[in-house]
Amino acid sequence: MGPLTGLRAIEVGDLGEVAGKLLADAGVELIRVEPPAGARSRRQGPYVHDRPDLNASLRFAYYNTNKRGVTLDLAGADAAPLWRRLVEGADIVIDGSGPGVLDGLSRGYASFGDCPRLIWCSLTPFGLDGPWRDWASIDLVQLALGGPMASTGYDDHALPPIRPDGEHSLWMGGEYAVDAILAALYLRERTGAGQFIDVSLHEAVSATTEGAFPAWEYGGQISQRQTGRHASPVPTQPWQYRGTDGDYINLMGGGVPRTQRTLRALLDWMVEKDAAEDLTDPQYEQVLFRGPAVGGEARQHMLQVIGRFAQKLSTEEAYRRGQDLHLPWGKIRRPEENLDDPHWQERGFFLEGELPGYEGTVRYPGAAYRFTATPVELRRRAPLLGEHNHEVYAGELGLTTPELIALSQLGVI
Repeated sequence: MGPLTGLRAIEVGDLGEVAGKLLADAGVELIRVEPPAGARSRRQGPYVHDRPDLNASLRFAYYNTNKRGVTLDLAGADAAPLWRRLVEGADIVIDGSGPGVLDGLSRGYASFGDCPRLIWCSLTPFGLDGPWRDWASIDLVQLALGGPMASTGYDDHALPPIRPDGEHSLWMGGEYAVDAILAALYLRERTGAGQFIDVSLHEAVSATTEGAFPAWEYGGQISQRQTGRHASPVPTQPWQYRGTDGDYINLMGGGVPRTQRTLRALLDWMVEKDAAEDLTDPQYEQVLFRGPAVGGEARQHMLQVIGRFAQKLSTEEAYRRGQDLHLPWGKIRRPEENLDDPHWQERGFFLEGELPGYEGTVRYPGAAYRFTATPVELRRRAPLLGEHNHEVYAGELGLTTPELIALSQLGVI
């Protein structure tokens, strides 16, 4: 029983998977509608046992937890009645099929004027109007054209910008879409009316460029990509150092504390390790009250001394004791190193569940939040292709078995 239990949603297309996952994991009864040949993401690896199969994509398995799945060829004339009945029973439609695709089939939002409470959220690469409306896009294009890549990379600008992995543009757009859907649901509670939402992945990405846009808009400065730290209009000292164990520690802000109390604790630790050099001089307290770009030589020296200190420690020691002193320091981990960390276990972040094609259970990443009364649960694994056709079409929409067989033979489902 998630916080959004009681709502029903239909998801169609490929661009709404994240929005659908977030809603489904929060309790929305969500039905994903795929073409009979399967969604594109079913063909995206890695796969269980490295064997490509429509039901073995690990990516699909993660993005589609807590969803039911049906197949339907929306381009077919015989699909219209089923599609209408699916949508009429829903509170929300997540339309990731592309600009104008469903409208061109008379299956879009305009076809449901008799459903005034319906909330329809369209996710497209560049929005539903404007000169870029029909431009092609992938995650690489979105992160490049939207701006984040210009701030991501290395100090050596002879090297190209870097695209972070993980299809971030889909997550940006999906999370903005969920925010908009929740706002529309809140308004519907007050007015009784649903509405249409137009989410542009490009605009979601462009709104997620952190300080790069205001630096340009208000200061006329271009943020420069820097190795392992925030982009900045001016070069800053490194934040990442290799410890005695060969791994890297990340010192947020270069390791400079943010309060006098934390500075004193850090200096005690550095004195203990015979690494404070001259930082006990009171002049360095003034660095705490200046911005990174105006700290002058004193700040640069302080950063260099703290960096040398970090290299005398193992990354685990720097991370654990640094955190004990309320310093935002963290070890740079490989993904698998998080699996056995007691912090994740204590919070119950990982959820146990089935995986198609795999015997036993596996661990799934859970949600980024917790609710005391309505905990997030892994209620069902991702659906097999067409797994819930009979359950939905016969059990809920009332079709007979012969009708389902006939629709299958026609390629409609």
